[in-house]
Amino acid sequence: MTITQTTTLDEAVAQVTAVAAAHAEQVDTNGAFPIDAVEALRTSGLLGLVISKDAGGMGAGPAEFIEVVGSIAAACGSTAMIYLMHVAAAVTVASAPPTAMPDLLSRMASGEVLGTLAFSEKGSRSHFWAPVSESVADGDDLRFTADKSWVTSAGYADVYVMSSKSAVDPETVDMYAIPSATPGLEIAGPWSGMGLRGNASSPMSVAVTIPSGYRIGEAGSGFGTMMATVLPWFNLGNSAVSLGLSRAAVDAATTHVTGARLQHLDQALSALPTIRAQVAKMSIALAAQRAYLAQAAERVASPAEDTGLFVLGVKASTNDAALTITESAMRVCGGAAFSKHLPIERAFRDARAGSVMAPTADVLYDFYGKALTGLPLF
Repeated sequence: MTITQTTTLDEAVAQVTAVAAAHAEQVDTNGAFPIDAVEALRTSGLLGLVISKDAGGMGAGPAEFIEVVGSIAAACGSTAMIYLMHVAAAVTVASAPPTAMPDLLSRMASGEVLGTLAFSEKGSRSHFWAPVSESVADGDDLRFTADKSWVTSAGYADVYVMSSKSAVDPETVDMYAIPSATPGLEIAGPWSGMGLRGNASSPMSVAVTIPSGYRIGEAGSGFGTMMATVLPWFNLGNSAVSLGLSRAAVDAATTHVTGARLQHLDQALSALPTIRAQVAKMSIALAAQRAYLAQAAERVASPAEDTGLFVLGVKASTNDAALTITESAMRVCGGAAFSKHLPIERAFRDARAGSVMAPTADVLYDFYGKALTGLPLF
């Protein structure tokens, strides 16, 4: 069953978000991978959203991508992050499909293969662009060793897009698409986070021998692909996750303050001017950030001179806005939010991930400042 055969994009998103929302509380409470929601993604056609029609995808662009990610995040942050990482892996593969897996992209589009990125490492931490792992030529093969940290969908993905120092020139970076069945891929520890508790972001140890044909692009091209392909799509998607979580918090807070009553005054909480002001501030902040994200998506779709600034700025801005918006929602809803009677507390915790996820908000602010003042980013 594919989206082009049976349903519209909106209907596919509605079907996936319904499943994700139904399991979101259990996923969060148990720290469980959202198997049902991911299965819904596999059969919906959405895993091929931005993959070209020639490769079996939908051929959608950044505008559709941010809307889909945001809708999923409003239902379940963990599912949205898993989806984002798949798309980021897919556009990376699409940039230069590995010669040893010519059908990988079409399998990712069909939902047969769930992908993810594995860039961050223990040795270079949030500086994802600077792997310390090594790949060494061994005839027609490569020996690749790494300690990867925070690998979303670890143990559940079907293919991992991994980075390392190039086997040809260790001063440059290579990327590889490594199937999950490859001997030497191991989950190095459990995942137990404050938020996004179901996205299985475990560390992985890597000691594999793989064909050189698993490499994505030419030797030494990895850094360029990270900057030109991965960073724009990841930052857009991560921003959409932040704003989807913010939207969930604003909607829940608004519903609560209009429905909960002060019986001794015979009025809703929304009768209080202080409550209305806080709800207004949250809603306005969300609208402003959504406009910024929409403009950034437009710049990525149709590059202009300032596209780089939008790519750098939008994740930092939306990440920080999500911190403020979800905290305000917690404050407005008081004990009802704190005691988990509302989904706001989960959105509050999930929203904390974005600003510390590489590239972190602080790093992006620094890069933005460098770009503005004519300094090199690296």
